[in-house]
Amino acid sequence: MKPGRLASIALAVVFLSVVVPAHAATIRITMEDLVISPADMSAKVGDTIEWINKDVFAHTATAKNSDFDVMLPPQKSATFVLKKAGTIDYYCRYHPNMKATLKVEP
Repeated sequence: MKPGRLASIALAVVFLSVVVPAHAATIRITMEDLVISPADMSAKVGDTIEWINKDVFAHTATAKNSDFDVMLPPQKSATFVLKKAGTIDYYCRYHPNMKATLKVEP
């Protein structure tokens, strides 16, 4: 193999390892008995949050900073992909005592 070709292959491997993002995670958060669980969660930009409503009435996952406002019908789930880093406090608009925090890292 020619030395120039070997250098090109090595450069391509390094470039792909930097450009290809790590696999995003799906983080499940449950709403049951008027409680969000877990109430404090860490995630990364690109991760998907899946809220699962196990109650017989509707809930929302409403960010105080307006990043998201997700409707959760009874016994259903909904998802949202995190787009930016920061701490997001959120609550249920129908049941304001249901509160939680997402810490989103880059």
